[in-house]
Amino acid sequence: MSQAKVDRYKEEKKNRAQLIKKAKREWMAMKAGLSLVAIVLVAWVGVAVYQGVHTPEAGAVTEKPTYEVNTTAIDSFLSDLDAEVE
Repeated sequence: MSQAKVDRYKEEKKNRAQLIKKAKREWMAMKAGLSLVAIVLVAWVGVAVYQGVHTPEAGAVTEKPTYEVNTTAIDSFLSDLDAEVE
């Protein structure tokens, strides 16, 4: 090994305890950050579900909107296709 490699190895060996502590701190900070993000996501989903299910007043029934679709154009088109095939 070259002298530079030997010097680097000795320096790393001397600072190994500090390097391990730093790596552990970084790992714990990453775990704490990811845990915080997971908690926020779970809380957000929980609030969204609660708001979707919860009714404003106890016993109040909300009426769902109904929609009407005019399909006369499609029906006439399909009947024209049937007339052409026969």
